[in-house]
Amino acid sequence: MTDNMSSRVDTPTNISLSPSAAVSDSLEYKTVSVFLVLMVCGVGIVGNIMVVLVVLTTRHMRTPTNCYLVSLAIADLTVLVAAGLPNVSDSLTGTWIFGHAGCLGITYLQYLGINVSSCSITAFTVERYIAICHPMKAQTVCTVSRAKRIIAGVWIFTCVYCMLWFFLVDIQVSQDGHVQCGYRVKRELYLPIYLIDFAVFYVIPLLLAIVLYGLIARILYLSPLPNHPDNSATTMRRSCREASEAGKGGRQDRPRSALSSRKQVTKMLAVVVVLFALLWMPYRTLVLINSFVSTPYLNAWFLLFCRTCIYANSAINPVIYNAMSQKFRSAFRGLYRCQRQEGNQRTLSMIQTGFSTIRDRRMSQANTNGTSEKARRAILITATDMTTKQNGSGHQETAVVNGKKADQPNDNDPAICSLGVYPAGHEKLDWPASPNATFNFADKHTTNNHQENI
Repeated sequence: MTDNMSSRVDTPTNISLSPSAAVSDSLEYKTVSVFLVLMVCGVGIVGNIMVVLVVLTTRHMRTPTNCYLVSLAIADLTVLVAAGLPNVSDSLTGTWIFGHAGCLGITYLQYLGINVSSCSITAFTVERYIAICHPMKAQTVCTVSRAKRIIAGVWIFTCVYCMLWFFLVDIQVSQDGHVQCGYRVKRELYLPIYLIDFAVFYVIPLLLAIVLYGLIARILYLSPLPNHPDNSATTMRRSCREASEAGKGGRQDRPRSALSSRKQVTKMLAVVVVLFALLWMPYRTLVLINSFVSTPYLNAWFLLFCRTCIYANSAINPVIYNAMSQKFRSAFRGLYRCQRQEGNQRTLSMIQTGFSTIRDRRMSQANTNGTSEKARRAILITATDMTTKQNGSGHQETAVVNGKKADQPNDNDPAICSLGVYPAGHEKLDWPASPNATFNFADKHTTNNHQENI
């Protein structure tokens, strides 16, 4: 058992590097580590959930690039939940509390989220390159359905590849009774796995991104925007609308707006790639160095810094989308407004129900007092006369509303809506707040009309 424990200390994983026990048990270290991890993971979990929601619920956000960003958000959520939250419990208790199944499952999910995020970044980098540098090919290659198939393939491949960790980790118990999730075999046997992970999921994606974004920059900044037909129904409708509204000037501005939009999206994705490279560099480099040196470097504060960088990489992407993309910013606000509108709609429904009750009482009182259809029409005619007179149109013997006589009232007439009086059987709910205001207003106009006739 002691050999297993020493093997674990000498062979750190990508996430669960083991700091020295003296420092990790100190109150200062526990306080700082728990605060940082909870803050970063909390922001990241909320932000990535919002990214998934806005893309799934907003129709115009369902683009090939955003499909890859949803895959990246789900992978980041997996990292934050499987790596960040267990790290909090480990810092507080100083021991592994999730058992043997938790050791296998959490380690598997950690590597799954890490590898899928790297593959998703590579996928949207290639998609951007094809869309900008080969626009004719993009008509058939860069589609939502193809993006979904590629994402499914990435997840299936990564799920199968990461199953290797089910056979490499196990529960380790030290002499003082501390339980840890450690390794089964010696350190030298993990070196090929580390090198493969480092090359396939870090070095190759970054080299590919450098080359492809260099080619994209040459097209966007050094060459004119290539002209190519866009057969999508959305783009055609937008083009027709812009042409009808702006005319010749709109057609001249359309290539500029398309170029500006492409530059904006490309800058945002390039920032995501750069932050991925920078925030993963300390941890990847440490793991690589510790795989070759005889005594691994396991300073507790430096390991906390490396872990925080990993969690920050998974949490910062939604912040980048909100800061650099107008569409994501509007979609985030729309998601917030929709949640507020649900509560407002419930309140409005209650208010309309109250107005409907007041209307029913008023109608029943009017019928009880013998108010006929002819009397209500007389009130409408009088109100229309007064409205016409106030607008400077002069006195008219017959009131006309939208080209119709007053004995055939129009529902859209403002005088009718202000009075809140409708023909029998009308179901409009736009009644005034005070029930007595309608009849007092009508009585006033009736008196004035009587004086004019005298």
